[in-house]
Amino acid sequence: MNQVPMVADIIIIGSGAAGLAAAVTAAEGGARVIIFEKQRSPGGTSNFFQGTFAVESELQRERYITYSRDEAFRNIMEYSHWIANPRLVRAIVNESAGTISWLIRQGVVFSDVTINMPDAPRTYHVIRGKGEALVKALITRAREKGAVIRLATPVKSLIRQGNRIAGAIAEIDGEDTPVSARAVVIASGGYANNKEWVKKFTGFDLGVNLIPVGNVDKTGDGIRMAWEAGAGEEGKSLLELYRVGPTGPDFAMGNQIEFAATQPDLWVSPRGERFCDESIAFYDSSVGNANARFREGYTWSIFDEGIIRRLLERGVDKNVGIDSMPGARPADIHRELKAALDRGSSEVCAAETVEGLADKMQVSPAVLKATIEEYNSYCEQRYDALFAKDPKYLYPVREPKYYAVKARTVFLGTMGGIKINEKTEVLDKKDNPIPGLYAAGFDAGGMYGDSYPIKASSGLASAFALNSGRIAGRNALRYIGK
Repeated sequence: MNQVPMVADIIIIGSGAAGLAAAVTAAEGGARVIIFEKQRSPGGTSNFFQGTFAVESELQRERYITYSRDEAFRNIMEYSHWIANPRLVRAIVNESAGTISWLIRQGVVFSDVTINMPDAPRTYHVIRGKGEALVKALITRAREKGAVIRLATPVKSLIRQGNRIAGAIAEIDGEDTPVSARAVVIASGGYANNKEWVKKFTGFDLGVNLIPVGNVDKTGDGIRMAWEAGAGEEGKSLLELYRVGPTGPDFAMGNQIEFAATQPDLWVSPRGERFCDESIAFYDSSVGNANARFREGYTWSIFDEGIIRRLLERGVDKNVGIDSMPGARPADIHRELKAALDRGSSEVCAAETVEGLADKMQVSPAVLKATIEEYNSYCEQRYDALFAKDPKYLYPVREPKYYAVKARTVFLGTMGGIKINEKTEVLDKKDNPIPGLYAAGFDAGGMYGDSYPIKASSGLASAFALNSGRIAGRNALRYIGK
C-alpha cells in the first residue's frame, strides 16, 4: 500500500470534455487539480465529436444568427415535454456562448457555425480537427496551469468525512491509494459498455440488439460511486440512440454503402413492413427511437439501381457526418457493395428480384413484395397515404438489382444516472446537495426528457459536457473558497 497519500484541492474523475473543462476552470482559479483517467490516453469519446452547441456566441453574432437563449431554452424544454430540469437547462444554455469564447482562448479553432439537419437553428459550432483538437488544447492548458493528469489510473471509490466528500481511492501502481481533496467532480462518461446495467436499466442486450459506438470501457464507475455516497438518480435509462448500417469490423464508419442506407428512401422492419416516414432520417433521435422499437436490433434499408443512379447523379439528401454534406456522391458504392457481397456479409443482401431479396433477408417474399408495391404506388401518386412522407423523398424501388442493408440500433452514450442541480452539485435522495461532490457530462441526469433533443439544439451532448464541466469547476472553486 502506498504510504504517502496525495493531496489535491479538487479531484476530477475522467478526462473527456466534461472533466477537462472542469479541470481547466478549476486550475485557472488557482486550485490544485488532479485528473484521474482509467484509460491510457485522454479524451475518450470526446475525441470524436465534430462540433458543439451554443447560442448568442461571438461567432453567431458575426454571422447575423439571431437565435436566442430564450428560444433555445423554450425549444429544449418543449422537446422534453418539461421532463428535463428547467434550471439546469437554463444554466447550460446561458453558459454556452461564454464557453465558445473560453474555448477560443484555449486555442480551439472553429471553422463554421451551421446546422446538421433541415430547418434547425444554426447552433452547431464546427471544430477544426474535431474533438481530438479540443481535447489536446484543454490537456495543454490544464498542464500549463499545474493540473496533474494521471492516465491508466482508475478511481475505485469516494472518501467521505461525515456528510461531505473528502477525496477518493485511486488505483495507483496497482495499489488502492487514498487521495485527499476538498471537492470531487465526477465526469467518467456513463455506462455504455456495462452489459448488466444496460440490460437492467434499458432492457436491451448490449452487443446483440444494441451496439455502442465510440465507447470503450464505460462501466458507470462514477455513477456507482455517487450512488454509493447517497446520490439520487435521474435519467439513468436514457440513451442517445441512432440507426446506422452496415456495421461490423469489415465496414469503416462513413462507408459509402452507409450513404445509401441513411437516405430517406424505403425502410422496412425485420418482417419486411414499412415502419416510419423515412424522412425522419434527418433527425437522429427520431431515427434511433423508431429503430429501437424492434428488439431484434435492426431494420432494413431497401434501394435499387435507380436509387443508386440518383445518388451518383445528384448526390445524397442526408449527410453522413459533417464531412459528407448533402450533394456528396458515393462514387465507390458499387465497388463497396460487390466487396461486401463477395465476402458473404450478413449486413448486405442483393438479388435480381424482390422475392430473391426477401429470401436473403429471411423475410416473407409476399410481405416484402406487398410492401414495395404499396410504396411504389405512393411514389406514382406523389402521396404517401400511410405515413405522409414529403413527396420530394418518394422514389420508387423497381429497377434490378435490388439491395437491402441491415441498419442496426446503435447508441452514442448513456445520458444520465446522477441527480444534480443547476450548479452541478450532486443531490442526495432528498434533493439536498452532497457537500464537495459535483457531476458533469454523461454521468449527470436532468438535461433531457425521454430523448436527445437534437432538432432544437445541434451539438447539445458535447455542449452539456463542456458547459456542465465549466459550471462544476467554478462551483467547486467557490466551495473550497478559491
